[in-house]
Amino acid sequence: MIDLVAKGDFAGAYRLQSKERNAGRPVMHRDEIRRPIWDRIVSAADRYNDPGKFTAFIGYEYTSAPNRNNLHRVVMFRDGGDKTGQVLPLSAVESSDPEQLWAYLENYEKTTGGRALAIPHNGNLSNGRMFDDVTFTGAPLSADYARRRQRWEPLYEVTQIKGDGETHPLLSTRDEFADYYRWDRGNFGTELKTPAMLPREYARQALQRGLAYEAKLGVNPFKFGMIGSSDSHTSLAGTAEDNFFGKVSPMEPGGGDVRYDEAIIVPLEKMDGTRQFGYESLASGLVGVWARANTREEIFDAMMRREVFATTGTRLRLRMFASWNFTAADKDAPDLARVAYAKGVPMGSDLTGGGATPTFLVEAMRDPDGANLDRIQIVKGWIDSAGKMQERVFDVAWSGNRKVGKGGKLPPVGNSVKGATYTNTIGAPVLSAYWRDPTHRAGERAFYYARVLEIPTPTWLAYDMVQIGQRSLPKDAKLIHQERGYGSPIWVGSR
Repeated sequence: MIDLVAKGDFAGAYRLQSKERNAGRPVMHRDEIRRPIWDRIVSAADRYNDPGKFTAFIGYEYTSAPNRNNLHRVVMFRDGGDKTGQVLPLSAVESSDPEQLWAYLENYEKTTGGRALAIPHNGNLSNGRMFDDVTFTGAPLSADYARRRQRWEPLYEVTQIKGDGETHPLLSTRDEFADYYRWDRGNFGTELKTPAMLPREYARQALQRGLAYEAKLGVNPFKFGMIGSSDSHTSLAGTAEDNFFGKVSPMEPGGGDVRYDEAIIVPLEKMDGTRQFGYESLASGLVGVWARANTREEIFDAMMRREVFATTGTRLRLRMFASWNFTAADKDAPDLARVAYAKGVPMGSDLTGGGATPTFLVEAMRDPDGANLDRIQIVKGWIDSAGKMQERVFDVAWSGNRKVGKGGKLPPVGNSVKGATYTNTIGAPVLSAYWRDPTHRAGERAFYYARVLEIPTPTWLAYDMVQIGQRSLPKDAKLIHQERGYGSPIWVGSR
């Protein structure tokens, strides 16, 4: 393999490494190789970490993919090299079972006094395994499993380059914005998708099923805040539509048609229907964290309490609070955050107690260099009196003078896109709302999260047509979309 690398045949070296690993001979997985690599990673993060200005976390990706079903996790440490340097990362070579990863993290904390967490990747390529009804080994979910998963995986990556994972149009049939960059053909190339897999892959349905499990087990195994990440393999932070460098190096600008034709999901055997191409990628995503300071400690602690939000690459800002006694006047308070924290709880929290009806304050601000906002929505999920999972999307704030029409539908915001340009002549730079849930029932257990939509803007493919003169795009290529942000849920009702 070293000879192949020396010859510049990196793809050949990767194929050989994969072949040997699949045969049970992980040629690179030796401590004498792993230790210096890990030490360099730890050293680099510590060297560039500048508290208050630039925070560099130490972490790695755990690439579990049993039968090529994506169960990847990102592992993040709160600590510096004095603690993380005492260990080596646990990889899928040791075990593909996420419970073994949790055991590794627990042992890390016990032996070093440090802190760690794991963040599951977008589950749309897991073929129903990410939020399954059984454990990795096939056992029914238990209260202990639920407690451990909630402890070690407080967050979930809801959007990234390989598709958006909030919900699916077959699951949220009344949600007009559910059909957003679906990657729903299969897993990593060995098995086609079936409709039965979908509820165990998407965030909204996992949150609903978490409520059902909480009623059964007393603990919610799928209780998470929502973040976005890029998952690019280029070492470049290119989530902006007008500066997108692709999933992998061959997809960088100037690479010709391979930028669009590159198969990100490469099918094996006779599963060509699982193939997904570069042109179907999102220039996504980002995580926003409401932390008290720009330090490892404060950002990590905010992530543990789930006070985070996801975006599809835009740098909009979003926050939501819940209380039993917010008033309409609170929305216009000049110190909204102080009022909201004093009277309620932030996203990622539980609102408990015996109030009559939950009230919410939600606010969104556009990317300073980006597009205006179309609307803010609040998504509610609950279990009805018959034990059936329910969901509903409420428009709570919107730009312009639009009026809600028949069936409660808000008219579209409009469209100013021309080629690779748009104007902020529509939409609003800031939106906010005070909202009471008109459907709330006494004693009901439900979750609520905010979704904010930008006005229509060009995609990276539209920018490519102008910036590098690309013309030969597939007929189903998306040239216009509405970028969005997802807030973390607030759970309301008794636990």
